[in-house]
Amino acid sequence: MPPRYIRHSWAILALIAAGCSVGPNFIRPPAPAVNGYTHASLPAETSTTADVTGGNTQHYVQNLDIPGQWWTLFHSEPLNALINEALKNNADLKTAQAGLKQAQENFYAQEGAYFPQIAANFTSSRYKNAVQPSPTLATYVPYFNLFTPQVSISYLLDIWGLNRRQAESLQAVADAERFQVEATYLTLTSNLVAAVVQEASLRDQIAANEEIIRVETEAQGIVQKQLDLGQIAGADLAAQKAVLAQAQAQLPPLRKQLAIQRDLLTALIGRYPSQEPAAEFDLASLTLPKELPVSLPAKLVEQRPDIRSAEAQLHAASAQVGVAIANMLPQISLTGNIGSTAISANELFQSGNGFWQISGSLTQPIFEGGALYHKTLAARAAFDQAASQYQSTVIQAFQNVADALRALQHDADTLKAQSAAEQAALESFSIARKQLTLGSIGYIGLLNAEQIYQQAVINRVQAQASRYADTAALFQALGGGWWNRTDSAPS
Repeated sequence: MPPRYIRHSWAILALIAAGCSVGPNFIRPPAPAVNGYTHASLPAETSTTADVTGGNTQHYVQNLDIPGQWWTLFHSEPLNALINEALKNNADLKTAQAGLKQAQENFYAQEGAYFPQIAANFTSSRYKNAVQPSPTLATYVPYFNLFTPQVSISYLLDIWGLNRRQAESLQAVADAERFQVEATYLTLTSNLVAAVVQEASLRDQIAANEEIIRVETEAQGIVQKQLDLGQIAGADLAAQKAVLAQAQAQLPPLRKQLAIQRDLLTALIGRYPSQEPAAEFDLASLTLPKELPVSLPAKLVEQRPDIRSAEAQLHAASAQVGVAIANMLPQISLTGNIGSTAISANELFQSGNGFWQISGSLTQPIFEGGALYHKTLAARAAFDQAASQYQSTVIQAFQNVADALRALQHDADTLKAQSAAEQAALESFSIARKQLTLGSIGYIGLLNAEQIYQQAVINRVQAQASRYADTAALFQALGGGWWNRTDSAPS
């Protein structure tokens, strides 16, 4: 055959093998056409509460990039150490990583369908020949061996893109698992920061409650003296004892919450409850980040791992539509065998003992009770479902950011108001104590001032903790900076 015909034949075979890919070609959904996260414009910064832990101003910085280890902005080495340990030991993260590995290997396995399947076979058999009336061998030998080595080659021409769409779907599944790893990473680190902030809040609430008990114990001493001097009735002392007992009763529930919080913290870093870490946290040990990132809305769909995972799942569903359509079309396969057969091993490669076979087949489904048609409809419905899930994930992500931004603004205002309320309550309580000592007011006035001060202290501590917790929530809502990770470069 002339060389030009050989070249033309190979070109035709290449075009047949390449074929076309039926079904929709995936197009990434566009970013939402919105300019911000909240209906009203954000202020440039939050309010300030002077001389209070966590009361500093926080500035909103548009399009500020987020570091991969964003929790280091709280400037707590014990917190950093706990997160590093969690990233090494947490079982949920290892589960997600194993799922990614499985998805990647499934994709690589599907890629094998792009190539011919080659198998070698060697058969050795022992026979007894019937020498009459028609012997197998012309030699009339009753017993003989037969050796047959052969190589089989098969190849399914991917004319309609069945294999390519299946590989495309599995690649998208692997992408979804990749972002599930990042989502698990982000959830783990965010939960650890939230657990540390909650522990710090509980410790500060316990400290505040213990201070309240100390103050009320002193107040009880004053009431006791007045009772001894005959200035008040015994009912007043009983009332003070009741208030003190009430404050003391608030300690056990707080300590219970702290113990449970420590168990959670221990589990997140991959330890058993009996292996509780030594590090302890209070709000003073954490630094409130001064700059708050506000990513552009168009970038949020790139940054949120749950959105990227939902997008990959949408891509996989799109490819499965092509798979379903291709299964309804003709499939062409090529097979070939080449080998040799002989009655003794040393004769295997002698002239005349070789054989070969080349065949092609075309299979067209004709009637399967509507199964292929309905599978195609099911694939399209799965695509529509994935599209709706993607849209829901995007809306939820924008809501998370909006909620965090609104919470941060109100947290700062709340802390400022609660701090002022605490100072006013403390001043009122101090005056009431002096007046009671001088006998210018009754015990009921002191009791009222005392109870107002108790609640103001607890409210201030909770307002402090909210600023830290909602700052962490904003970093989580914006994606956590996984694209800047240095411990594991994103693929």
